Amino acid sequence: MKTRLPILLSLLIMTSVCSCSKQAAPLIGISCGRSATGAVNLSSAYTDAIARAGGIPVVLPIIDDESLAGSLLAKLDGIVFSGGPDLDPAEYGEEVWNETVSVDAVRDRSDLLFARAALASGKPVLAICRGEQLMNVVLGGTLYQDIPTQVDTIIKHSGFDHRIGVEKGSVLYDLFGQDSLTVNSSHHQAVKDPAPGIRITAYAPDGVVEAYEYENVLAVQFHPERMVQKDDSWLALFRHFIDRTRK
Repeated sequence: MKTRLPILLSLLIMTSVCSCSKQAAPLIGISCGRSATGAVNLSSAYTDAIARAGGIPVVLPIIDDESLAGSLLAKLDGIVFSGGPDLDPAEYGEEVWNETVSVDAVRDRSDLLFARAALASGKPVLAICRGEQLMNVVLGGTLYQDIPTQVDTIIKHSGFDHRIGVEKGSVLYDLFGQDSLTVNSSHHQAVKDPAPGIRITAYAPDGVVEAYEYENVLAVQFHPERMVQKDDSWLALFRHFIDRTRK
């Protein structure tokens, strides 16, 4: 199921919710993708997970204006960067590696503006899959553009579950009390060179980064919004994020 909201409707929802003098729950923006026709789209798994964790989900519009990104972030309590297509390698100083790399320049521009505004605001960020890659690049890191041809691995990162190792003292460890978790996997790109200051907190057995933390950012390579649909225990991750937005 896809959520499709025109830009105007997204802004009207945001304005009406923020106008309340007593906000019942934190207002959480969620970045969206675009269909082939340019329609805004987002899996309802994201909005469902935020709502179940106690937040008010708002699908953010695709934008091309720095001041608008700052204005929208000012009305939010936190932001989720969702999954999607590959980030343009030019953003981290590389040329396209091979034919598997697929980018959306319009979405890249929008996500980059929101990411920079989020970092400047200091408000909590939950970065998922492409979102994890996006934040690493914005902070100064690079990406593997195609894991199957750049990483020596037998793990299938696209469409298969696998185990990850979790660092003690990390958010994931504190939430689940385990140094190993099973996660889903739906990507062919990943963090290569971590940005300065990032603390990597989870790895796949082949060394691929599965989670990191940085100041106001919690980033995961897997898709917890889908895992929640099968296992309620993963709501703990979203509740942790919502709790951070209340502080």
